[in-house]
Amino acid sequence: MNAYKWHAHAMKRTAVLAGCVSLVLGITAAGTAQAGPARDLARQVLPAGDGWASEGAGTTGGSAADAAHVHTVTTWAEFKAALADGGTGPRIIKVKGMLDAVSEGCDALAAEGYDFQQYLADYDPAVWGHDTPVSGEQEDLRAASAANQDRMIKASVPADTTIVGVGRNSGIRGGSLQIRGVDNVIVRNLTIEAPLDCFPQWDPTDDNRTGAWNSEYDGVVVYGSTHVWIDHNTLTDGRYPDSSLPEYFGKVYQQHDGLLDVVRGANHVTVSWNSFEDHDKTMLIGNSDGAGSTDAGKLKVTLHHNRFEGIVERAPRVRFGQVDSYNNHFVVTAGQKFGYVFGIGASSQLHATHNAFSLAPGVSTGKVLKKWSEAPLTAAHNYVNGKLTDLIAVHNAEIPGETLQSGAGWTPTLRTRVDHPRAVPGIVDHRAGAGRIC
Repeated sequence: MNAYKWHAHAMKRTAVLAGCVSLVLGITAAGTAQAGPARDLARQVLPAGDGWASEGAGTTGGSAADAAHVHTVTTWAEFKAALADGGTGPRIIKVKGMLDAVSEGCDALAAEGYDFQQYLADYDPAVWGHDTPVSGEQEDLRAASAANQDRMIKASVPADTTIVGVGRNSGIRGGSLQIRGVDNVIVRNLTIEAPLDCFPQWDPTDDNRTGAWNSEYDGVVVYGSTHVWIDHNTLTDGRYPDSSLPEYFGKVYQQHDGLLDVVRGANHVTVSWNSFEDHDKTMLIGNSDGAGSTDAGKLKVTLHHNRFEGIVERAPRVRFGQVDSYNNHFVVTAGQKFGYVFGIGASSQLHATHNAFSLAPGVSTGKVLKKWSEAPLTAAHNYVNGKLTDLIAVHNAEIPGETLQSGAGWTPTLRTRVDHPRAVPGIVDHRAGAGRIC
């Protein structure tokens, strides 16, 4: 393992930003001091030893793309066209400004004849009950509408691709990046506003037969892919927080799914210096207890120097994977809804160390961990509100019905540096997220 580099003092925001290079790709901002040539973010590769995505040949994305396969896009249509262009060679896609995947609004995606008010009338529990899933004309039209949205907002990312935001205010609204069955992808410096499902389905049999609205679409999906680096992005509900969503049939009209999911045999992923904000079901690593045939021995993911604030749960929830989570800052504010941070799932091997937790008064430290299945974990050198805390011991004392065992059975070696947890809030809060690449 690389030697630790302990940083004893939090850095001031001004000092951090002063040391950052310009985020205009390949261009130095006027007046910014440079020790050498300006860096082109689009050509950068994952450093050696930086998490699981550095395993083997590492992750280089589209850094080797020739000039003909470097695209700058300003619309969602241009973005999808750039992803589809260029055959199998490496490509770089520079996103300039905010791309809106549903710029014409949800109504433009509705199938002819779909009427939400009629949908509510047809499937009102007082009429339909809670014994059978919904079916019939309006459900068929809802499904057709959902298919229209699916085609519109999903963007398939090919192998050997780098996607990078230009400047401080570029990203994607309402789109879903699908990194499926490919190798060697980099996604950096984007603000990604979670997709808003225009056509959630009512399931009257869900939630112990009290019913629930179920939504689709994650901001980023890594599905069966290898060597993926997700770095310096901001992922958030943005303009549509859950608190703004209405209720129907006494249940929140849920229009969000996950921010970032790593599933179905995906492997060798590094998630670094991102800001995850204001979301419920944030991150799944492994999406089914029954997926052992594809997931066992895979789902190797590193999470480091990320900031989580306003997150309800799944930061992450882990099944099967050897997940290394270190130097992340988890913030739970007063009054927010909060479930847990780390979900311990089937055959998971979570190694969570040197993290910082800032918990508002009254928030239970025992709820940082949540046991879903019997799976030992390592959780050491973590600090809660500036104090060294044994998360497993506190959890077991507060929630004895969910006793957790210590010892994940492996030790991470792919770490470039480990900051002291007391310094993590100052370091991470000033440098994580889009527009802050240093």
